Amino acid sequence: MPAHAPSLALSLNHRLDALGVALPEGIAEKVQAYLALLQKWNQTYNLTAIRDPEQMLTHHVLDALAIVPALDRVLAGRPTPQILDVGSGGGIPGLMLALARPSWQVTMVDAVQKKMAFVAQVIAELRVSNALALAARVESLQAGARVPPMRYDLAVSRAFSDLAAFVAGSRHLLAPHGVWAAMKGAVPETEIAALPTDIAVRAVEVLAVPGLDARRHLILLEHAHGQ
Repeated sequence: MPAHAPSLALSLNHRLDALGVALPEGIAEKVQAYLALLQKWNQTYNLTAIRDPEQMLTHHVLDALAIVPALDRVLAGRPTPQILDVGSGGGIPGLMLALARPSWQVTMVDAVQKKMAFVAQVIAELRVSNALALAARVESLQAGARVPPMRYDLAVSRAFSDLAAFVAGSRHLLAPHGVWAAMKGAVPETEIAALPTDIAVRAVEVLAVPGLDARRHLILLEHAHGQ
């Protein structure tokens, strides 16, 4: 492991306590291994503009894990929830969700092949059995073809697009009872106002990411009742 690994491990464990997110045994080590792989691949493939390992931890890993408590509530009562990460990039938030919650089945989709090649490598090296990487545009996917033959309980995105485009691109893959979860900075009031009339805001969750001095929110959307 790199020389900074011990300090990163301490930082990760301390900040997980602040987030209120408990990881299964052995998963914190896999999170550290993910960071090491991201740094290695980033030297060649430019997966993220962030180069500093501590910033990668804060801006990618912890930012992703911050939504776990909200998703725990959304997915409560669903024994094996199916999650679609749209525009996953380097596997954020999808890989962190798969690691944090082994009972969740996470499919990550991104149109950039090199990013999904990295995610597939992480899945293989870290043996993340509940994760799948697909290099494709989400609009082109059809349930039962390139994706498993089911509708997803939840679609999540981080900086993928505006809310209306996120819904439009993924709604054919979402179950009737499904929920969209969009990670945003400030509450996107203009985007919310532009949503189709059959889509309702279920909740707006304020996220507090340890070490990240920025406003973060999770916008939860669902099919409007009666639509």
